[in-house]
Amino acid sequence: MRAVLVVNPKATATTAAGRDVLAHALASEVKLDIVETDYRGHAMAAAAQAMVDGADLVVAHGGDGTVNEVVNGLLASGPSSSVPMLGIVPGGSANVFARSLGLPRDPVEATHELLHAIVDGRRRRVGLGRIEPDAPGEAPRWFTFSAGVGWDADVVAEVDRRRGKKASPVLYMRVALTQYLRPAHGQPRLKVEIPGEEAVSGLRLVFVSNTDPWTYIGARAVHLNRGTGLDRGLGVFALRSLALPTVIRHLRQAISRKGETRGRKLLRHDDVPALRITSETPVRVQCDGDLIGSRTWVEISAVRHALTVVG
Repeated sequence: MRAVLVVNPKATATTAAGRDVLAHALASEVKLDIVETDYRGHAMAAAAQAMVDGADLVVAHGGDGTVNEVVNGLLASGPSSSVPMLGIVPGGSANVFARSLGLPRDPVEATHELLHAIVDGRRRRVGLGRIEPDAPGEAPRWFTFSAGVGWDADVVAEVDRRRGKKASPVLYMRVALTQYLRPAHGQPRLKVEIPGEEAVSGLRLVFVSNTDPWTYIGARAVHLNRGTGLDRGLGVFALRSLALPTVIRHLRQAISRKGETRGRKLLRHDDVPALRITSETPVRVQCDGDLIGSRTWVEISAVRHALTVVG
């Protein structure tokens, strides 16, 4: 088996020693090439090249951003039987997709799990979310666990601006509070159209999930759409109001271990095949915590069995 290990040396939990252990362990089972990323988009380019070169497996060692880039590189030409398998060794602060797959958070444990999966031939097909391009000639953007329009994308933009700092959960929470307290928070208003459903206007933010939990605050899982999974359609969670009582209510529900998200100001659907989000003015869009720009419309669809994951 030919494999390419894509490592982000700047990821929160990635170390040179850990990379060497991972590389040595993988090299005992596969013919291995190693790529260390040093610029945004490098992991995507490396994964795309690995596919061109006929690799059987591409292993992403880094955070959610690294995994997202590798996935987008593998699917640059869309899903097909020729796309290499994906392996993940978590190295970030949240590692949402890896945790959704049931992988250990510790990189050494995850390495052992990956090796056993390679030897045993354990693999699974997973569904992903796809954001359609907004201009001719551009490629779609794939996401593994979530996309967002509005407030959370504004948070991602501000965290991205502070790239000199580690993108820890504490930093995200601090930025989220700052963005919320801005006078223009929650603007503009959004409209969501789901096939077979009546269009809903006047929404202040929209989260789209490919799996549940949607994200994590440290060890605490955040649930928005408990009926969403990697083998189903997308989950949609949208709020008509960002008034403080509404936000607190749904935050409590989201971090509850048993609670269900519900309320008069909430629009929520599970297992959605596709949706369209529009805004009269450009609004920021993020996928897997990566800002992809500002748009007046976003079309998102669920693509089942899009990728094979080892493990």
